[in-house]
This record gives sequence, C-alpha cells and structure tokens, in this order.
Amino acid sequence: MGNMKLSQRINNTPSSPIRKLEAVARNAKARGIKIYHLNIGQPDIKPPAIMINWLKKSTINQIKYTESQGDRRLIGSLVKYYGRLGAADIDEDNIIITLGGSESILWSFLAVSEIGDEILVFEPFYTNLRGYASMAGIKLAAVTCKIEDGFHLPPNQVIKSKLTGKTKAVYLCNPNNPTGTFYSPAEFKRLYQFCLANNLFLICDEAYRDFVYQKVESATALNFEKKSKSGQIIVVDSFSKRYSLCGLRVGFLVCRNKELISSVLKFGQARLSAGDLDQQIAARLDVVPGSYLKRVRQEYQSRRDIIDQGLKNIPGAIFKKPAGAFYFMVKLPVGDADRFCQWLLTDFHDHKETVMLTPANGFYLTRGSGQEEVRLAYVLNKKDLKRAMIILQKAVARWNR
Repeated sequence: MGNMKLSQRINNTPSSPIRKLEAVARNAKARGIKIYHLNIGQPDIKPPAIMINWLKKSTINQIKYTESQGDRRLIGSLVKYYGRLGAADIDEDNIIITLGGSESILWSFLAVSEIGDEILVFEPFYTNLRGYASMAGIKLAAVTCKIEDGFHLPPNQVIKSKLTGKTKAVYLCNPNNPTGTFYSPAEFKRLYQFCLANNLFLICDEAYRDFVYQKVESATALNFEKKSKSGQIIVVDSFSKRYSLCGLRVGFLVCRNKELISSVLKFGQARLSAGDLDQQIAARLDVVPGSYLKRVRQEYQSRRDIIDQGLKNIPGAIFKKPAGAFYFMVKLPVGDADRFCQWLLTDFHDHKETVMLTPANGFYLTRGSGQEEVRLAYVLNKKDLKRAMIILQKAVARWNR
C-alpha cells in the first residue's frame, strides 16, 4: 500500500481479551473436545415469553427508521420502569435509546470529555472500555481494587491521587463486570459525593442492576441525586443481560441533565436510529411480569453457590463470594493465568471435556496486575456448572504437578 498508513487510533485499540482464545477453542472443538464456556457473559436463560411471542405473532411488514431519540413506546416503557425504581421525575426527555449498552458508554465518554481528557475507572474493569476510550481519543486512569477486599472501592484519598486537571468523569459498573462486586448504597453515596466535590460526572453502568443477591432496594443510581438534581449522574444500561437479549443490541442512556441528552441526540441523528424491530420487542418490558426477574435472579444465585462451592475445593484459590451480576474473579494458584487458560484448550481434557475461562490481565491497565486471576461467567445450567468445576479442580491439580 505504499506510504498509506492506518490511524494511530485504530492501532491503539486493543483486541478483546474476552475473545482472544476463540481460535484456540475452535481447534479444540475440531479435535472432538467438548468445552464448557465460562468465558463470556452470554446468558442461556430464555428471554421473557411475552417478548418472544410478540415477535412470533407480529404482522409487521415494513421495518422503518425510528426517531433518532428512540421508539416512543420503548421510551414510555422506560419512564414507567424508572418510576417503579423510585425515580418518578425521569421523563421522556431524560432518555435516549442506543445500539446496546456499548453505544451509551461511548456516547457518554464523547459527551463529557475532549480529546486527551481522562476518565477514572476502577480496575479490574469491563475491558471494552479501552476500545471506547480509544475511539473517543481519551485516556483511562485506573484506580486499583484488590481481590482480598472483594474489589470494593478504596478510600477517597486513593481515588483522589489519580485525579489530574484532565479528569472529567468516573465510570462505575454496579453490580460489577468482571468482579461481581455490588457496591452498597453507602459506598456508592461516598463516590457520588466525591464526584460532586470534584466537579466530575459519574457514569454508572447498571446493566446488571437486577442481579443482586442480598437484601437491598433494587434502586438506581439516579435516586442518589433526587434532592440535588445535579445532573452529574449518567446511567448507561442495556437489555442484554436483564432479559437475556444480547443479540437485540438495544441499550439506553438516562440523565437528568437535559442539555446532555439533547446534545447526545446529535450523535443519534448522525447514525439515524436504532433498529425498529429490536426496539419494538424491547418496548414490551412494561408487560413483563415481575416474577420473570425474580425467577432469573434465584437461578443465578443458585449457580453462584455452585461456583463458590467448587472453588472452595481448589487448594490455594483466593476469591470472595460476589453479591451481584453473574461473574466470579478468582486468583488461581497457577502462576500465569494466560498460559493456563490456553493450556486448558490445547493440552488438557478430562474424558474429552475441558473449560474455557477468561484470563483477567486484560481487565487491568496496571502492567503486571491480574496475572494469576481469571474471570468465570456462571451462564451455564447447574448440571454443566457442577461438571465444569470438577474439570477445573482436576486441571489445576494436574497443572501444578
């Protein structure tokens, strides 16, 4: 191509560590190995019947552009949803529909920062944030959380030490991907007040809001600023995990700052609209019975307990039982988790079966962090999870021999 070069932006965008072992896994399957996929947050639970039945019965014969802000019925359903969560002042002008939660994160980054600015994240963090930051031309600054503390937030002075004149926002996923940590209302309030004091936006990713396994109001971050109505909290969210609709690619961004929403709408107009059919399916959220999420939460909780028990049977494994989402971060006594995860797919099997995990170093910015840690997603049925944990136990023992 002569002197033609690709952009620095694209060269700086990392490949996904969650998907980097896909080719290795394909080769294992070609050799007849059955793989238990604990590596990716793709739920196996059926979506709400009311959504699927609507799609089956639909007589739709034209799939149109929708409004750039989003389908009106869907936005109306979300207004009701936030009303039930206690944020009754949220109206249609506080919400914009996006292509998955991914676009809402990217847009929030673009809306609050200039090229070269920084956004504070807590590591280990959702690895795709790196890609969004690279697209937006900004830097992520990492505050390290420790596995021994269950990855809870460090004291304010530690967070403050990472601020610079270019810091514009803090991003927090609650409950957290990849750690499963649920930040308590008191912990979240401390972070919100920190952001208020330091004039920072707080971008709160609530994709796993309905998966908390302890007594707590299933409330939204928006409730913390009900009195001040400061508009500094930006909620990004998605239908992927809550309703097992990963392929639907519908997300949303919610903020009391209507100037931010109307400004972000310009991005929406530039890409025209989210999918018509996808939004019409998602719009049925207001008729999904409450029993659906209750049942799903109970199912994930019992799966979590299987992983917890299985990890207790691995000598030297370090972890804290997570209180939310459907992930475990665990430090395994394997030295190099990257090599171990690869070896599981290339050299190891137990009766022609193995497990696929995600090495955790890709969830950290700090070099050398997470070397022995892996993330497990408990998105398989209980029988398969029990078998996967037995395989993992045998694999760690054989690796260490």
